[in-house]
Amino acid sequence: MHDAATIIVEAYYAAFNAGDRAQFLSLLTDDVVHDINQGGKEIGIDAFNKFLDHMDECYAEQITDIVILTNATGDRAAAEFTVHGTYLKTDTGLPPANGQTYTLPAGAFFTLRDGKVARISNYYNLPDWMSQVAGA
Repeated sequence: MHDAATIIVEAYYAAFNAGDRAQFLSLLTDDVVHDINQGGKEIGIDAFNKFLDHMDECYAEQITDIVILTNATGDRAAAEFTVHGTYLKTDTGLPPANGQTYTLPAGAFFTLRDGKVARISNYYNLPDWMSQVAGA
């Protein structure tokens, strides 16, 4: 049986994989906090939507092998997964893009509030990704 927190996180990744931006954003609180891997912190749905625009321009990704862990109170969750992607357009400060594919283990931490995601922090090994797209 899935608890409410697991259902929210499953819906989050299902919407991401389907490219259903409206559904994806509907799972976030208005004041969602997004901690970007080895980057800054953004607050709010508008900032998250702009981040997604940029990501969609530079990357095509699917998330598989998702394992979700939740706490007893249902307000925290963690997910471990595999990212399968294609590097579409050169991102600022990163190696040139020419359609390279990559596979990365990754993880995310969630804070949940009122049946929505209030915080998402994503983590992956950037040097591993850079090695893969550089052809090393």
